[in-house]
Amino acid sequence: MKTKKLIENVLKTTAKLLELSKDFFVSHLGDKFSIFARFNYYPCCLKPDLVFGLKPHSDRTLITVILPDKYVEGLQVMKDGEWIKVTTSPDALIFNIGDQMEIMSNGIFKSPVHRVVTFSDKDRISIAMLCANLPEKVIGPADELVNDMRPRMYKNVKVKDYTEVFFKRFYQGKRAIDWAQFG
Repeated sequence: MKTKKLIENVLKTTAKLLELSKDFFVSHLGDKFSIFARFNYYPCCLKPDLVFGLKPHSDRTLITVILPDKYVEGLQVMKDGEWIKVTTSPDALIFNIGDQMEIMSNGIFKSPVHRVVTFSDKDRISIAMLCANLPEKVIGPADELVNDMRPRMYKNVKVKDYTEVFFKRFYQGKRAIDWAQFG
């Protein structure tokens, strides 16, 4: 329950940043939304330059909360064509914007491409809590975020359909968000 409350508070703050009703994202999720927990273990690897812990991708979710390893930093984010190490602080959480948030914010918030690297001398453990709309929900840009200066960038998509495209494109090394864009 504390995880759900934390996510709801972050989503309310995010909505206020976008000048939307503070309950915009929370009400869109409804009372029953999905939170998946993924426990990640990345063992030492003799050739870390050849093996990813997790290949480059974006998250298909609305938002992801990560409890990273306190001692081993392996998360990297793509910025301007370069991989940047995400530095962590003990007992701090990492919040990652997902594709659903990018769509619903009409591209104001971007779902970053990220990866996890391995190390030759250290194991790494993390926990990711992924929050997503239910499969039958239809998502699209908030009407309040579409105007002459910022035209609609994404079509309305059913979460279930987006998820299918996401996994297909993940295995192809492509981003599903491109499928949801106009043009």
